[in-house]
Amino acid sequence: MNLGHEFSARPFADEDDLLQMRALLMQGRALAGNDSRFAHVGLLAWDFFMILCHLDPMRHIRLWHDGGGRLVGYAVLGEDPLLDWQVLPEYRWRGIEDAALAWAEACLAGLRREEPERWGGPLGCGARQDDGRRIDFLEGHGFGYRGESAEVDMIRSLEGPLPEAIVPAGWEVRGLAGVEEVPARAAAHREVWHPWTVGDVTDAQYRTLMDLPGYDREFDVVAVASSGAVAAYVNCWLDPLNRIGDFGPVGARPAFRRQGLTRAVLVEGMRRLQAAGMDRVCVSTRLANTATRSLYDSVGFAEANRYLAFVR
Repeated sequence: MNLGHEFSARPFADEDDLLQMRALLMQGRALAGNDSRFAHVGLLAWDFFMILCHLDPMRHIRLWHDGGGRLVGYAVLGEDPLLDWQVLPEYRWRGIEDAALAWAEACLAGLRREEPERWGGPLGCGARQDDGRRIDFLEGHGFGYRGESAEVDMIRSLEGPLPEAIVPAGWEVRGLAGVEEVPARAAAHREVWHPWTVGDVTDAQYRTLMDLPGYDREFDVVAVASSGAVAAYVNCWLDPLNRIGDFGPVGARPAFRRQGLTRAVLVEGMRRLQAAGMDRVCVSTRLANTATRSLYDSVGFAEANRYLAFVR
């Protein structure tokens, strides 16, 4: 799509672009009155990590800048295939959304020619349930609602006292010790998410995550046995501008579930985010995942929004 001289578009280039994408999300949320329709920087961090693991950022991320060189929008085409875009409030619906979809379609056409089995599925995209303009845009471009894939966005205040968590004897809940603990940490992630693509993370790739902007091992909270095995974990992410934390991914290895370990890492994550100045924390899970929703309810989270899935 021709956007004239108002915007310029190019592929992702380097870490400076990632830093600008993080800044766009934080600034966009602040400018829109802490609008939850903007993704949290934690979600960007994890999505970017997945692209590093399995794809090429230069091919799968597109950036739009205004005439002064300011990043005002970006789009990501991830696996499944799944498209997302984020645009600063004052630049919404001025052509970037159409350009993002056109770029994704062209990129996907090439991927389908190269790897038809991997990329042959329908194109997916999401919208918060209160984002009527984005929903209208998707439906107007032939996307249909896929209810079984809806997610619940939940939020909890970090003001005031936090819930207690009893750590079972023989376990320690703390931040990741360092690179020496990466094999145990990555193994726990792989076991929790097997056989989904998100679980396809090597030890070396997890070490790469630790070098990305926004990651801090003190906020990679783990429940560790005396043997050194990591049984449960939560990655915590901070948006210091809007003072909102984010949990994700969260997981517990099957053999160690229902022992209070996931609750313990969540509560410790809250404590650390609170100490870092965050006044609330968000988390998301599938609408159909009643067990996880009950766990989040039990530590004070409440539904704030829903993320609706659309496919074409």
